[in-house]
Amino acid sequence: PRSNLSVAREGVKLSQANEMLKASKKGKLPVVNDEDELVALIARTDLQKNKDYPNASKDGNKQLLVGAAIGTRPDDILRAEHLAKAGVDVLIIDSSQGDSLYQIETIRTLKSNPKTQHVDVIAGNVVTPSQALHLIQAGADGLRVGMGIGSICTTQEVCAVGRAQASAVYHVSKFARKHGIPIVADGGIKSTGHIAKALCLGASCVMMGSMLAGTDEAPGEYFYQDGVRLKRYRGMGSLEAMSKGGEKRYVWEEGVGGDGGSGITGSAGALKVAQGVSGSVTDKGTLSRYIPYLRQGLRHGLQDAGVKSLEDAWSGLYNGTVRFEIRSPAAQKEGGVHGLHSYQKRLY
Repeated sequence: PRSNLSVAREGVKLSQANEMLKASKKGKLPVVNDEDELVALIARTDLQKNKDYPNASKDGNKQLLVGAAIGTRPDDILRAEHLAKAGVDVLIIDSSQGDSLYQIETIRTLKSNPKTQHVDVIAGNVVTPSQALHLIQAGADGLRVGMGIGSICTTQEVCAVGRAQASAVYHVSKFARKHGIPIVADGGIKSTGHIAKALCLGASCVMMGSMLAGTDEAPGEYFYQDGVRLKRYRGMGSLEAMSKGGEKRYVWEEGVGGDGGSGITGSAGALKVAQGVSGSVTDKGTLSRYIPYLRQGLRHGLQDAGVKSLEDAWSGLYNGTVRFEIRSPAAQKEGGVHGLHSYQKRLY
């Protein structure tokens, strides 16, 4: 019966709710409003998770930070409004070419809409300062940098568009820094060394699609091939992903041109051109072991580079203390494992 149900009232402090949960010896504690309607649910497992993951990213209400992706179509504005109402912390405009009229208009709409203007917007992707300027002027709070350099991306091959990632990150971050806009290095991250390079080149954080794709927590089922445990990984520009909705990043509806506004009509305008592939990645185990390895490897890299923090690294980058050099093919070869008949490479 309702009289035997332990509940907390809306506005209760988390510490008070935790004490009520412990006292009731129940697994769940409903939070209700004055009309006795359910508005939240606190679980005993949350207490354990808070103990196991003390460094989890949370907001002032002790809730996990959440980001969501939207496109540049008119319906995406309605999606953004619902996401903002649900409490999303950041919106990412997911487009292969960020410097478009569609994305600029989307950013302006989001920043002028009372329902969404309080939510940070990460725009992109861009690879040059001129592209970044248009999105910054539209109101972007952050930028994703990278085009055609992902492990499963073929944009540079198919479209002849893109840029070397280190150059893109350096030049865009240097420009965006003047406007107080952080950037995300998106693509090309294959090791902890690449993470260190991206951060020292001016990125505030990195995206690691392929690196995390083989973990237990990543979507998909494991399978074996030639005795190796693998998990399938596909690019959003692959035909397989496009058939599941990934084409929204690359083409418009039938009869309308692509994101570049080419105006191609008819069946030619709806033709899907793959800008990615599908493949598989090796098993990397659980994130609970993999993330500590990545974190420690990054610490070692920054320590050897002589930088104590990201601000220290960026200051050194622009005053000449932190320097980058081009490595010849011979230097790259000697910088890796060589001279052995055979060896086994283990991450941790």
